[in-house]
Amino acid sequence: MQNKASKKPTANTIQRKDIYQTVTDTIIQQLEAGTVPWQQPWIGNERSLLGLPLNFTTGNHYRGINIVLLWCSAIKNSYQCDEWASFKQWQSKKEYVRKGEKGSLIVYYDTIEKENDGEIEKIPFLKSSYVFNRSQLAGYVAPEPSQASKENLVEKIAIVEEFVANTKAIIEHTGDRAFYRPSEDKIYMPPNESFQPTQNCTATEGYYSTLMHELTHWTGHEKRLNRTKGKKFGDQNYAVEELVAEFGAAFLCAGFGIATVDKGNHAGYIDNWLKVLKVEIMMNETTPFRRKPRGSIAACPCPIKNRCIDFEVWM
Repeated sequence: MQNKASKKPTANTIQRKDIYQTVTDTIIQQLEAGTVPWQQPWIGNERSLLGLPLNFTTGNHYRGINIVLLWCSAIKNSYQCDEWASFKQWQSKKEYVRKGEKGSLIVYYDTIEKENDGEIEKIPFLKSSYVFNRSQLAGYVAPEPSQASKENLVEKIAIVEEFVANTKAIIEHTGDRAFYRPSEDKIYMPPNESFQPTQNCTATEGYYSTLMHELTHWTGHEKRLNRTKGKKFGDQNYAVEELVAEFGAAFLCAGFGIATVDKGNHAGYIDNWLKVLKVEIMMNETTPFRRKPRGSIAACPCPIKNRCIDFEVWM
């Protein structure tokens, strides 16, 4: 459900439809269309990397599930900008949304106060709002298409290496597989030279996308976030943990401007994620995004130049 630019968006909760269900439906719709929104490294015909969505007026990046919601909208509508703002926020900057344009859903928590045994208890609840992409503004002029560079990125990206070092994760480069071994609390990665450029990504993009996936698994160790893990592909907990790792890799890579890499068994992963989302709804009579965050680099702060990259995944 989306509102039109001719009507000012409000921050009221979605009526007649549960917000949590709306969020889940949005992602399921993209998956059923064969698109993994957190893996899509570019949109349109040119190689336009999806970065972290940014609120133009506040300068803050959107967080958690709002990243995925805005990515879904950007992919669906071929928006080429990462800048978003509400109807009123654009107006405050003397920018105006084109007539007939529809806003994109974001969600946020608010609290209500309730008296409980003489004490005031603050109860969180989810609310919704709508934002518009810069591409939807009346004065927007699309940039000239640029040819994607065919050169690989530098082998080492200093700011990413600094981030990884600050996690204190133990990483060993050996063998021909990438995986995290909880019993050793260690990440295993193939040697750098094993990563070769493909049609869709450079060797460096492939390396860091893989590393961020395994680093997200690392956050689930019992000494950190203590997430439940499955034992094999197809297992419910395995699928949930893989989904968390994919979100984590996508959010982190987007923060550094690195494209994430499609999986070779693309159809198998999509089918598995769809089952996770739908089975969770049936089993729990709720939606996956109603729960507390399962993955959060914020729980393991890794400051880089006075900032901290984090993500939250409700599963």
